[in-house]
Amino acid sequence: MNAPDFEVEVIGGGLAGCEAAFRAAGRGLRVRLWEMKPNRFSPAHTWPSLAELVCSNSFRSDRPENAVGLLKEEMRALGSLVMGAAEQTKVPAGSALAVDRRLFSQAVTRAVEEHPLIEVVRAEVAAWPAGSAPVVVAGGPLASESLVELLKPLAGIPHLHFYDALAPIVTYDSLDLARLYPANRYQAGPGDYLNCPLERGEFEGFLAALLAADQVVARPFEDERFFEGCLPIEIMARRGPRTLTFGPMKPVGLEDPTTGRRPFAVVQLRREDQAGTLWNLVGFQTRLTRPAQDRVLRLIPGLGRAEFVRYGAIHRNTYLDAPRVLDEFQRFRGAGRFFVAGQISGVEGYVESAASGLWVGENAARSARGRPLLSARPTFALGALMAHLQSPGPYFSPANINFGLFAAPLPEGPKSQRQARLLAAARREFTAWAAEYWERW
Repeated sequence: MNAPDFEVEVIGGGLAGCEAAFRAAGRGLRVRLWEMKPNRFSPAHTWPSLAELVCSNSFRSDRPENAVGLLKEEMRALGSLVMGAAEQTKVPAGSALAVDRRLFSQAVTRAVEEHPLIEVVRAEVAAWPAGSAPVVVAGGPLASESLVELLKPLAGIPHLHFYDALAPIVTYDSLDLARLYPANRYQAGPGDYLNCPLERGEFEGFLAALLAADQVVARPFEDERFFEGCLPIEIMARRGPRTLTFGPMKPVGLEDPTTGRRPFAVVQLRREDQAGTLWNLVGFQTRLTRPAQDRVLRLIPGLGRAEFVRYGAIHRNTYLDAPRVLDEFQRFRGAGRFFVAGQISGVEGYVESAASGLWVGENAARSARGRPLLSARPTFALGALMAHLQSPGPYFSPANINFGLFAAPLPEGPKSQRQARLLAAARREFTAWAAEYWERW
């Protein structure tokens, strides 16, 4: 295909970029997807394949009664590439949807590269693609310096940023299984998680070591602003002696099935791959130095001889002040050719990034064909997520999908009944919206 033949340009081969490209191509448009790997990698990426998952292998809860479960339900109904690949490569994770990262990345890469209407160009974008075709910017929170420089004139104001953190991964063979027990929280289903129980004295020793451990220090020009949903464990620990036991080390619902006793604290391990050779320390994002991680994390029962295949780390995430620089269709104000999708737009999380790509890919395709664009309707999950990006305030912060983003508050009555009524209303709204707008082309 020659350059003039492309009807949509997509920059970035992460979850949002792949979803956007696949959606536009699914509408019959010729798409060019730009991805700088393997010629250049961000500080957090290591694989040449597309849709590489960096922070975790979990897409969070798959329960239909919560907001992220509802968002996944809507994405599946709209033909999401990411949800389809996740289903193909999932690993046991209780009520969560977790995947084998490598198989997932390979599945998405294969679907994109084999699509007859998508051409993947392995090159970093140093200038905007020529022509007038819509451009979807999905460079992700670790966008390259050259892409950030291209974005600055469009944004018109300085970028905002926060810090994200990665959890360590250990090998199964290095675990002391005699100290661990398999269980899901509240014993829901088979024991997909491995649990490291800590009695009070063990927890207090771990906490003291954690608080005293060396950390990677931010550089003088870097503003330490972390996303609340992904705080490093040492940041949480400084908030109070029991903060961790109400967070990632919460023991509630994780009684040892052999004794029936609830430990004082628990560290959960979730499998990383389908073979079960690698396990992730759930919620243990950290910026401790590697020597400190070697010492402190081995104080956790069962991890005394743990082999770390990935240490925890922090990295800087870039995102736009969306309410001020993007319009209701996710285009830069005053530059209608340029759409923005994924975490750089101000959504947070794997599912939300893919959902954003699905939405923006549809609107980019509509723009290319001169059709009316979709406006966000905050009465169902996808609409509420996109409407959040138009919510002005003194300080805009990235957000995961949650019921607080919906237009209507929870109804009155007991919590379970209120939530059931909200979910029923959201499903009715989504079904009507999809039939009227999404399915009509």
